[in-house]
Amino acid sequence: MRRLPHHTRALHGLFATLLTALAVVAALMTGTATARADTTICEQYGSAVVQGRYVVQNNRWGTSATQCVTATDTGFRLTRADGSVPTDGAPKSYPSVFNGCHYTNCSPGTALPARISGITGAPSSISYGYVNDAVYNASYDIWLDPTPRTDGVNRTEIMIWLNKVGPIQPIGSQVGTATVAGRTWQVWSGGNGSNDVLSFVAPSAISNFSFDVMDFVRETVARGMAQNDWYLTSVQAGFEPWQNGAGLSVNSFSSTVNTGGSGPGEPGDPAACAVSYATNVWPGGFTANVTVKNAGSSAVDGWKLGFTLPSGQRVTHAWNASVAPSSGAVTASGLDGNARIAPGGSQSFGFQGTYSGTFAQPNGFSLNGTACTIA
Repeated sequence: MRRLPHHTRALHGLFATLLTALAVVAALMTGTATARADTTICEQYGSAVVQGRYVVQNNRWGTSATQCVTATDTGFRLTRADGSVPTDGAPKSYPSVFNGCHYTNCSPGTALPARISGITGAPSSISYGYVNDAVYNASYDIWLDPTPRTDGVNRTEIMIWLNKVGPIQPIGSQVGTATVAGRTWQVWSGGNGSNDVLSFVAPSAISNFSFDVMDFVRETVARGMAQNDWYLTSVQAGFEPWQNGAGLSVNSFSSTVNTGGSGPGEPGDPAACAVSYATNVWPGGFTANVTVKNAGSSAVDGWKLGFTLPSGQRVTHAWNASVAPSSGAVTASGLDGNARIAPGGSQSFGFQGTYSGTFAQPNGFSLNGTACTIA
């Protein structure tokens, strides 16, 4: 093989280094990067995709001190966690990894949001790495809402505390104990002013846990804090640190949501519906023409398409469907003449709206609780 002159090889090396730097800058500008090897995120709400299907988020919402997470091939580790906050109040942050949607950031190929009654199982697993020189909990967050919303705060939050270090406690007060997913937990119930919180606290630290998320969802429904026609919107696993926290890690994470008798599947499996969303946009206004295709083998009667309008958008008029409410998480429902979608068939509707700021399209749709692909 012919060797390049030294100065030529040096230029090639410099060019490769420049390309790598530009790729990193581009990822930081978009806010969500795809983690290759280890990707360190210090932006307040910065995120990266891991395993091609989950999102690691820094989520430093309760402090101005520096916090950095490093996304790995299978999870993340907290590499910097400056500062502390009082242990009788809210934590500093929630660095975590999730399947589903969090403030419009949806993991690739997710089946969420999905209607609770249509979920046949939601197996998940976690492997944690702990430290001793910090005050924190290690917790799953399971979010439920009456609508298939992909932004903002959901109605009910289920927290599973797998470890607790220091003088901290869940929101509310202890209301008893319960056996869920083959383990006994302390149960706490309360609210934080934005949503209801039901917490399950392990009596001693658990480093590895495999379970069905639906066991905790059904327990929450049985306690009257959710209903079967609500939606599971995200499954998250991470840490809430109050003091320090560097070195904490999620070594591995998995989350699958199986819906509607379709059998076991992984996030990213084809959904039983597909949506095309075509827009015509002008300053301050737009129209959207939406086609919903039933890709399943049985008819869909009384179809309802759930999606979330980006912030600043509002529906002013709709045709061939009713769309309500006019902003935020909305549901389009078929009318008497087009309420049925035959197998392989489709229905179309449209609406006109207004917007402020930068125009964007919804990034997720669900048909009667089943997540759809976007055509």
